[in-house]
Amino acid sequence: MTSFSALVLAGSRPGGDPLALHAGVSAKALITIGNEPMLARVVATLKEAGASPIAVAASDPDVIALARSLGCGIVRAEAGPSESAAAGFRALGAPMLLTTADHALLRPDWIRQFIADQAPDTDVGALLARRETIEQDVPETRRTYLRFADGAWSGCNLFFLATPAAAAALQLWHLVEADRKRPWRIVGKLGPLLLLRYLLGRLTLKEAFAHLGKRANLKAQAIESPFGLAAVDVDKVDDLTLVRKLVA
Repeated sequence: MTSFSALVLAGSRPGGDPLALHAGVSAKALITIGNEPMLARVVATLKEAGASPIAVAASDPDVIALARSLGCGIVRAEAGPSESAAAGFRALGAPMLLTTADHALLRPDWIRQFIADQAPDTDVGALLARRETIEQDVPETRRTYLRFADGAWSGCNLFFLATPAAAAALQLWHLVEADRKRPWRIVGKLGPLLLLRYLLGRLTLKEAFAHLGKRANLKAQAIESPFGLAAVDVDKVDDLTLVRKLVA
């Protein structure tokens, strides 16, 4: 498999993360699952999958200290995840895997298959899972779904920036960051005809990604995950309870 670096987004929200406050820690990345911080779980998985070097985008002093103890480089977290990802990409370069510190169930085989499934000419790939796959593997979870002509999809917090051209995708991400859970607004930025196709239920996920890629002058690929658990992260108390139960 091609060698690759990895960046873990572990920034803190202004004013503190509600889930971190609930768990009694200074940052979400420090919440323990299976007797270890989520960040440590993610980094261990990335190492097992073959990522090197690994960097963590963080601002919380305790998260930075933990990341250094795990042998990771540090990228100072910016105001938003897209900006932090761009800073990490400038530091690490392509190819780079991008994930988040709250991806506590992450497994090496998911990463290996995701990278193997990238088309040879793809600049940036994103992993998504179908609703039926998620509900079959973990019916207890509640996710946010993006609805397209070929089904309802949820993101898996895994992106592969395969070439230097992927920097343009991070710039586009910054433009649409506020609308990440409102796909009609994102599609609307690509023009009225595409928005009409989406509203009529005639736009597939892969077509949407292809059009987004064209806007950024690169090839973007949506890759389907066969693993429903890959879409489960830790965003709220119910997620934390579920993930702790699954790990136990």
